[in-house]
Amino acid sequence: MPERRFHPLQAIVRRLGVALLALGITVLVVYLGRDGYRDVNEDGVTLLDAIYYATVSLSTTGYGDITPASDQARLINILVVTPLRLVFLIVFVGTTIELLTERSRQVFKVQKWRSRVRDHVVVVGYGTKGAAAVDTMLGDEAADPAKIVVVDSDPERLRLAGARGLVTVTGSGTRSEVLRTAGVDRAASIVVAPNRDDTAVLVTLTARELAPRATIVASVRETENVHLVRQSGADSVVVSSETAGRLLGMATTTPSVVNVIEDLLTPDVGFAIAERPVEQSEVGGSPRHLSDIVLGVVRADELHRVDAPAVDALESGDRLLYVKKVTPPGE
Repeated sequence: MPERRFHPLQAIVRRLGVALLALGITVLVVYLGRDGYRDVNEDGVTLLDAIYYATVSLSTTGYGDITPASDQARLINILVVTPLRLVFLIVFVGTTIELLTERSRQVFKVQKWRSRVRDHVVVVGYGTKGAAAVDTMLGDEAADPAKIVVVDSDPERLRLAGARGLVTVTGSGTRSEVLRTAGVDRAASIVVAPNRDDTAVLVTLTARELAPRATIVASVRETENVHLVRQSGADSVVVSSETAGRLLGMATTTPSVVNVIEDLLTPDVGFAIAERPVEQSEVGGSPRHLSDIVLGVVRADELHRVDAPAVDALESGDRLLYVKKVTPPGE
């Protein structure tokens, strides 16, 4: 679960510093008041004896070979050494208790989250493609960061995802127990974006088995693997290498076209492709005659081009794919 925390090394150094400070103060207090302490050897209390006494006293070992003999030394032990002993114990014992408490708290938070989360998005693979998919979802303001779960085995990628407020799950998306932890069985959509096509096939197959009704979109590098991912249960497949290759080819002759496509694919600048339901006043009319630039019509979960005869007359329940202006007027 996302939260702000100190680096483990930083936390350990801070605790160790407090413990050493308590030990140093105790050594100083005992050494300055060494005339009030009695050693069983009767040879006086040296600096080494003060360090020894402070160590065994703060650790509550207390062998009794060096003891406060005068009233002043005993009073200093009550008012100074005893509180320092408590600080010393809190630092070390508290660290162990905190670790156990933190684990229990995380388990409780995960269980609470899993009992409440519904219709969320699971992103398997937070590389370049997975991170771009999350950017698009957050840019459209259609997704809450707390309802996006990232599954990856790379700690650095999970750290970056957690810094954005996303829920993260450590592990391979090919394993059923990892996907169950991410709540795939209750997810609305699953984004499969690993670096390898064979991994994409296995992740899709596993996710479809756990979530028969979820929408699964997957990315592959090679066209020859598209049918394998579709057979594994993907509803939509994006070929990343060929799509990038087409844009590169178009950029050599018509770079302006590429700029327009990039503008449409960027959800928070310029123009963007959006989807909306047909308004009641638009029912019966042609999508080509609307004020919006309509690219397609979704009817009964099937996409039709705007010039298709089947959607020449809009019906109630249709959804329009259109070009939406995102940048405010005048910019």
